[in-house]
Amino acid sequence: MVLTFDDVAAVAAALPEVTEGVRHGHRTWMVPGAKAFIWERPFSQADLKRFGDITPPEGPFLGARVADLEEKDVTLAAHPRSCFTIPHFDGYAAVLVRLSVVTAAELGEVVEDAWLACAPASLVRQYLDS
Repeated sequence: MVLTFDDVAAVAAALPEVTEGVRHGHRTWMVPGAKAFIWERPFSQADLKRFGDITPPEGPFLGARVADLEEKDVTLAAHPRSCFTIPHFDGYAAVLVRLSVVTAAELGEVVEDAWLACAPASLVRQYLDS
């Protein structure tokens, strides 16, 4: 089953105090303080140009924050088929998720981890204690 952004929205909505909005013309999910933790992330023309002669992966893609660059490496290693990065994300604590191949379980894990990385500490504690 290929997952969609509506599936992403359902996973995100199950987390506390998530709001959905639009940034740069794309669906974005935020934690309190309007901090984006996941978002639609199509390739820009600059991204496509950086692929050169290599055929880029097929979308759609979800951008997802991670706690830090070490966690980025862990996420990429744990989900090599569904998560990847691009030069635009070098030095940035986020990964891209291929919705065409990610499983529902992987999506849930990546979205929850992104939420945990961005939500206010008091909300994270409350969520983990419940």
